[in-house]
Amino acid sequence: MIPPELVVTLRRLFYAEHWKIGTIAKELDLHHETVRRALETDRFNRPRRLRPSILDPFVTFLRQILDQYPRLRSTRIFQMIQQRGYTGSVVQLRRLVARLRPIPREAFLRLSTFAGEQAQVDWADFGTVLIGRARRRLSCFVLRLSFSRALYLEFFFDQSLENFLRGHVRAFHDLGGVTRVILYDNLRSAVLERRGEAFHFNPRLLELCAHYHFQPQPCRPARGNEKGKVERAIQDIRHSFAAARPFTTLADYNAQALRWRDEIVLRRPWPGDPARTVAELLAEEKPRLLPLPAHSFDSDLLLPVFSRKIIYIRFDRNDYSIPPEAVGHPLTLVASDTTVRILDGTTEIARHRRSYDHREPIEDPAHKQALLAIKRKALGSTPSARLIRAVPETHEFLDLAFQRGESAAVLTTQLLRLLDDYGDNELRAAIQQAIERNTPRVSSVAFLLHRNRSASQRRPPLPVQLHHRPELADLHVQPHSPEIYDELSDNSDPSD
Repeated sequence: MIPPELVVTLRRLFYAEHWKIGTIAKELDLHHETVRRALETDRFNRPRRLRPSILDPFVTFLRQILDQYPRLRSTRIFQMIQQRGYTGSVVQLRRLVARLRPIPREAFLRLSTFAGEQAQVDWADFGTVLIGRARRRLSCFVLRLSFSRALYLEFFFDQSLENFLRGHVRAFHDLGGVTRVILYDNLRSAVLERRGEAFHFNPRLLELCAHYHFQPQPCRPARGNEKGKVERAIQDIRHSFAAARPFTTLADYNAQALRWRDEIVLRRPWPGDPARTVAELLAEEKPRLLPLPAHSFDSDLLLPVFSRKIIYIRFDRNDYSIPPEAVGHPLTLVASDTTVRILDGTTEIARHRRSYDHREPIEDPAHKQALLAIKRKALGSTPSARLIRAVPETHEFLDLAFQRGESAAVLTTQLLRLLDDYGDNELRAAIQQAIERNTPRVSSVAFLLHRNRSASQRRPPLPVQLHHRPELADLHVQPHSPEIYDELSDNSDPSD
C-alpha cells in the first residue's frame, strides 16, 4: 500500500502533466499496476469477470436448503448435491456454505433492577497453582450487585460447597447487607437437578437463604446473558487484576483483590450516569439491602472420622494428629478454610492449621509425647534403638560388620549383653577402638573391654544368673554416669 502523498503525486503527473503510466512507473520506480490502481480511473479499472464455478448450478438449491434448515451440516449437503450431479470437493462446498448460511441474530432488552433488589453470583476458574507437592485449583467467588455494580471477590483453592457458602457469608458482611434475590447459573452448588422449568436447589443453599432471608433464582439453561453483569465482572478480574500479578499466599492474594476492588472498581463511572461513581451508588444502595442477622451462618465442613491404629486423621490429602486415647473412637472433624478441629462429642481434642499440601503430617508435639509415654516400644525403645541411643558409635560398627557378612540382629543381642556388663562408657571406648583397628567383631570388642578393665585394675562384675529369677529378664535399668556420684562426694561435708 502506497502512502497518500505518493497518490497525490501520481494523480498530478497523470492528469495535470499528462505523463504516461509507463513513464510514471519508470521515473518513480513503481510497478505499472500500482500506478493504475492509484489513479482509480474507469479506463484502467474495469470490473473483473468472475471465473465460473462448478457450484454455480447449485447455488439456488443451497439457498433453499439453508433457509429451511439453517444448521444443516456441510457433509450432509455434500451428500445431497452429489446425488444431483455435483462432482467437486467438500472443501469447496464448505466455503460456499459458510457464505450462504444465514446467521441468526437475537435481540435483547437492557435489564434494570431496583436498588437492593438483585445480586448475581458465579465461580471463575483461574487455572492451577502449586502448593508444596500438591497442585490446587485456583477459583474466584464473585458476587456483584446488579444496581450499583459493586462486587465482592475472594479466591479459594477449590469450588466446594463449603467455599461457595463461605463466599456468600463474607460477601454479605463486606457489603453490609443482602439483596432480596440472588441469581445463579446452573452449577451443582446451587441447583442439584433441573427438569424443564422445575428444579431442585441444594439443601445447604436453602439453609443459607433461610438464614439471610433472600430468594435464590436460577438462570435458564444456556442463557448466560441473564447474569451478564457478573460475567463482565469476571472478565474484568481476569484482565485488570489477575493478569501478570504474582502472589505468595492466598491471604495476600485476597488482600490485593479487595484493594484493587476499592481503588479501581468502586471509583469507576456508574454505567447509568457517568457523572457518578460506583462507590456513590453503593452508598445509596446499602440502606435498601436486607439487614444482617445477629449470628453468621456456619459454613464449616463437618465429617465423621475414625482412626483404627495410628494417631492421625486423613483429611484433604493430609494427616492431622489426635491424642492417643482418641484412637478407636468415633470423632467429628470440623474444617474451615484456615483451621481443622477434631471433636470427641462436643469436646475439642485437637486444633491444627489447615494445610493445602499433599501428604503433609500436621502434628501437635504433645500428642506424640503422650504416645511415647503410654506405649513402651513406640519410636526409640526397641533393642537396637536402645543400643544406639546408649552408644551412637554402634551404628557405624554394625554397618561395617554387616558389610563383612555378619548378622546385625545377632551382633545387637551380643552387644546388649556387653552393655549390661560393662556400661555405655566402656563399651563406647571399645567400639571406637575396634572401628579404628578395622575389626568390627564382637570378639574384638569383648577382648578390648577385658583388656581395658584389666589395665585399670578393676575386678570384672559377676554375671547375673537369671534362670533363678525369670521375671527379671525383661527388666531394664537406665545406666547413669559415675560422675554424678563424684559430684556428690565432692559436695559432702568433710566432717562426715
